[in-house]
Amino acid sequence: MSDIAIRADGISKRFGKTLALEKIDLEIPRGIVFGLLGPNGSGKSTTVRIFATLLQPDEGSASVDGIDVVRNPAQVRERIGLAGQYAAVDEYLTGRENLVMFGRLSGMPKGDARARAGELLDEFDLADAADRISKTYSGGMRRRLDLASSLMARPPILFLDEPTTGLDPRGRLSLWTIIQRLVTDGTTVLLTTQYLEEADRLAQRIAVIDQGRVIADGSPAELKARVGDESVEVAVVRPADLPAATRILAAAASDEPIVDVERGRVIAGVSDGAAALARVSAAIAEAGIATEDLGLRRPTLDEVFLSLTGHVAERSDGEEAE
Repeated sequence: MSDIAIRADGISKRFGKTLALEKIDLEIPRGIVFGLLGPNGSGKSTTVRIFATLLQPDEGSASVDGIDVVRNPAQVRERIGLAGQYAAVDEYLTGRENLVMFGRLSGMPKGDARARAGELLDEFDLADAADRISKTYSGGMRRRLDLASSLMARPPILFLDEPTTGLDPRGRLSLWTIIQRLVTDGTTVLLTTQYLEEADRLAQRIAVIDQGRVIADGSPAELKARVGDESVEVAVVRPADLPAATRILAAAASDEPIVDVERGRVIAGVSDGAAALARVSAAIAEAGIATEDLGLRRPTLDEVFLSLTGHVAERSDGEEAE
């Protein structure tokens, strides 16, 4: 069995005169969360739909679990689960009935479907609401039910297309925990998201896609390294201490410190991270400088996104305009 769960070789897709994807190449290893980041209309959802056999590429090839998505779509569907931005559940069925229905549609015997539904209702903390119609569920509960339905047939590969869109922070954290548990158990997850914190928290590898092309690919740490060094930031209690703090930081820095006199802060890039912080901290203490804040600042994925695409990540409660 190949170590690559999902592969794209030069896939392109047009919608009329619009080029949605242009020669996309991707290799997604098994057993990880792979994040696909990009602004609205960048091609994220189109890429997922091709892998899920909902669209066919105009050029190139794609495979899931070693199976060509165009030549053998039925075999691909047996190996994947898909959850999108909106919960695809029947609101007039109970949670249990929804799961059993999805199990039966995937070919499970009724008894097996009911048993699997019970397992997932417990795992997704929906057992107490199992026999209520899903119309009465909160948004977070519906999203958990939708994710549970995509797992009825125990697929080894799961596509999550902006699964936490519209959820409150508590609901998002709950889904993050579930996703992490799935990967621990061996599931491969392809995650598209506009929440950069989400990708940073969950993904072992990330591809940034813009205007239908992959413009960066790597681990979160590798992508952040492209933005620049880590920085040490010092905020002093007494404004009179700011020049001394600046000299101390300059001695440890890899570039010229930036001084914010109004806020009593100074920040500078460092090449050796934690070691530089330790030196600055010791020198600050020895000089008797009182600080409000002293810490190591790392580049964020927001800064990576801005650096690569030229604009900040967009937030949307709607689907991609592709």
